[in-house]
Amino acid sequence: MLGRVGNLALLVCQNGPQLQQQCGMATLKAISIRLKSVKNIQKITQSMKMVSAAKYSRAERDLKQARPVGEGAKMFYERAEVEPLAEKPQKLYIAITSDRGLCGAVHTNICRQIRTILNGPDAENIKIVCVGDKSKAILQRTFGKHIILSVNDIGRLPPTFADASRLAAAILQSGYEFSSGKIFYNRFKSVVSYATTDLPVFSLATIQAAPKLSIYDSLDDEVIQSYLEFSLAALLYYTLKESACSEQSSRMTAMDNASKNAGEMIDKLTLTFNRTRQAVITRELIEIISGASAL
Repeated sequence: MLGRVGNLALLVCQNGPQLQQQCGMATLKAISIRLKSVKNIQKITQSMKMVSAAKYSRAERDLKQARPVGEGAKMFYERAEVEPLAEKPQKLYIAITSDRGLCGAVHTNICRQIRTILNGPDAENIKIVCVGDKSKAILQRTFGKHIILSVNDIGRLPPTFADASRLAAAILQSGYEFSSGKIFYNRFKSVVSYATTDLPVFSLATIQAAPKLSIYDSLDDEVIQSYLEFSLAALLYYTLKESACSEQSSRMTAMDNASKNAGEMIDKLTLTFNRTRQAVITRELIEIISGASAL
């Protein structure tokens, strides 16, 4: 009799998903597999949080040294009152992102601002330089014809001025003659806060037409061209440092939240597993007692 009851329970488990829930064995196995996978995910997120915390502390130290470089380059454009030329509407937008994700909306916010501008009326006069695979992957789907240059292998190591110099040289040698442009990046504020903003960049002709350029002595075309190349590299170096620090802080926060969510899910799954196991044991005892009573 007990053998017939066991065979009947086995047949019920194999008849369909709804009957599997009634039998309980498949549910226990599924919950156990899910619980194990969530625990493994929590270990990964906790490890990524620790790595991001170490990288963030270094990025914050480097950012304090890089900010005077960017502020000095930006000050020149402000004091000379450099403005875009109306007769040359060509613009260049540089998106500062990286190749890595799992850091919240750091990369998405930059691409969202550029998409908003490209959906406007002056989109045909705008070209894009994508720094990092994330911005290229997002913008290439609908605005691939606007991308003239893309750079990858960004974010794996801390950015240096040599990297910014090579990037500036590649932009100036791309063959695209722009009048003005913007560098879109994430400005670091605190561990849990950053702001997506932009910095202006200008061409040689635009700087020469600045109304207050005369306040600087001994400026000829060669000197302005040399300073233009240096200022572009300095601004790129500064924005790369700002974005790197924002990315690491955002990833650290995202992994911390992911670890907490995984912990809450583990608690719920453990409670569900224990309740289901208790129900299965109780049901088996009832079957045994019923079978014994039938004898």
